[in-house]
Amino acid sequence: MPRLLPFTCQELLELQCGVISRGQAIALGLSDQAVSRRLRTGSWQQLHLGVYATFTGEPGRTAVLWAAVLRSGPGAVLSHQTAAELYRLTDKLSSVVHVTVPTGRRVRGAADLRIHRSSRIGVARHPALLPPRTRVEETVIDLTQVSRSFDEAFHWLCQACGGRLTTAGHLRTVLSQRKKVRYRCEITAALAAIAEGVHSNLENHYVQNVERAHHLPVASRQARLILGARHCYLDNLYREFGVGVELDGQATHRIQDRWRDVHRDNALTGLGIITLRYNWADITERACQVAAEISTVLRTRGWKGTPRPCGPGCSLP
Repeated sequence: MPRLLPFTCQELLELQCGVISRGQAIALGLSDQAVSRRLRTGSWQQLHLGVYATFTGEPGRTAVLWAAVLRSGPGAVLSHQTAAELYRLTDKLSSVVHVTVPTGRRVRGAADLRIHRSSRIGVARHPALLPPRTRVEETVIDLTQVSRSFDEAFHWLCQACGGRLTTAGHLRTVLSQRKKVRYRCEITAALAAIAEGVHSNLENHYVQNVERAHHLPVASRQARLILGARHCYLDNLYREFGVGVELDGQATHRIQDRWRDVHRDNALTGLGIITLRYNWADITERACQVAAEISTVLRTRGWKGTPRPCGPGCSLP
């Protein structure tokens, strides 16, 4: 950083990864002419209208994010996919930076900047992290609102809870604070399932479309079992009846993975547990047949209940 910059200006640049707005620079002691001179000589470069990098060369990702926030004015925060990137909810770097500003704020658009508006930005903003961003719970609920399907929305819920960035309870609290929420009922049910141990879209489809829809008993999710000197987890375990249900969303498996699963199933048989395995197509396209098969096995193992059809077109016998 140039030595001629005021000390307070240098401190701010260190905080903002070398990025500053014209208003900040002037407030910290630089004249309008001094800012223009640095731009004219090339020691500073413009990133957005009125926002500058005080270095030459390509700006890094964090500098780009700071520039977007400063471009959007006081109170602006990174949000949606960009906040998800910062929380490592996704490893995809979007070419568009998402920023949320207070309701009523008018921000001139830019090709690489997408503006959202919120009346609750004060409570949504994380109190400490920089660059400014929405809290992780707010970020996740925001992402469910722009998802193309509920499966995509459920993915974000699982990513946040499975990655231990938040809990289903905290997400439920944020959900209750919002007046208008797309998928409210579905998200509420999904959070209840996640709290029980559901970790993926496939597992949620199983709970909703196979187990609950056909009135099967409730399984333990991610059930921990001891196999000799090691332990394993079953996606669903009907412990009372010694029946496990494993779900596999991958179309193909490496041969060593398949053999590992076979050996584990054999070991579980030694504990008196039968393991049934189903893939994505089974659960999403043949849920009624899967329910019939599981109920038959459960009844042979002592279940006294009766499965029920999920609707008029159900193929459950």
